[in-house]
Amino acid sequence: MSWFESLVLGLVQGLTEFLPVSSSAHLRLTAAFSGWEDPGAAFTAITQIGTEAAVLIYFRKDIGRIIVSWFRSLFDKSMRGDHDAQMGWLVIVGSIPIGVLGVTLKDQIEGPFRDLRVTATMLIVVGVVIGIADRLAARDETGRRHRAPKQRKTLENLGVKDGLVFGLCQACALIPGVSRSGATISGGLFMGYKREAAARYSFLLAIPAVLASGAFEVKDSLAEGHVAWGPTLFATVIAFASGYAVIAWFMKWISNKSFMPFVWYRVMLGVVIIVLVSVGVLSPHAAESAG
Repeated sequence: MSWFESLVLGLVQGLTEFLPVSSSAHLRLTAAFSGWEDPGAAFTAITQIGTEAAVLIYFRKDIGRIIVSWFRSLFDKSMRGDHDAQMGWLVIVGSIPIGVLGVTLKDQIEGPFRDLRVTATMLIVVGVVIGIADRLAARDETGRRHRAPKQRKTLENLGVKDGLVFGLCQACALIPGVSRSGATISGGLFMGYKREAAARYSFLLAIPAVLASGAFEVKDSLAEGHVAWGPTLFATVIAFASGYAVIAWFMKWISNKSFMPFVWYRVMLGVVIIVLVSVGVLSPHAAESAG
């Protein structure tokens, strides 16, 4: 991987990680359209550490409160009803599905799931799902002619059952084209949560999953020596900087804007990929990485 490739891919990772468009799909597509080798699951997992560092800094006050309250609740029974302490447990509970499925489906994630036809299908299908969830949320928020607006849930209403559902939605993002934020936020909207609440929990929920995945990939890469460390670390830094900017913008956007621009983008991109693969312009399979 060249330094220019790492710059472009780092920007793509940072700009798309937190938007409901699938960062893994865009990394795969950027390489395919540019005639580069597929950066691979290891590159994706390691550069995601950069974007999660952006989450840690942006939500540092929330994360600090949650960690402190959670640790205190381990020894002080009176703290166990504290919302921040409960949120610590709910992040752990919500991380279980992706942890189990990530280990179980590792070979599929690094192989068949990276087929561009799968990516295109997921872009379209999940785009439609996000669109439906967005319309349901808008209907509740604005009401209709003969119905008053409906109050949606906040993170104060989050329990173990909903946490597991959020976690299952996040696990779907193991397939390129799904989108971690798109799946978890739309899942939250279907369960009746406010957009901002669903997005906030989605970002918090991603932290242990992404950091654990990146750590495992770093360990494997050190043992096997198949990662170009210089360009990969450079891409990680670029992903951090661009990712932080996107979080700040997206958290303002999501409070009162529709997801429909992302929905139409996903559907159109999926259709274009299917057409290009069908006529032979793009190969559906990833090129073998040379390191």
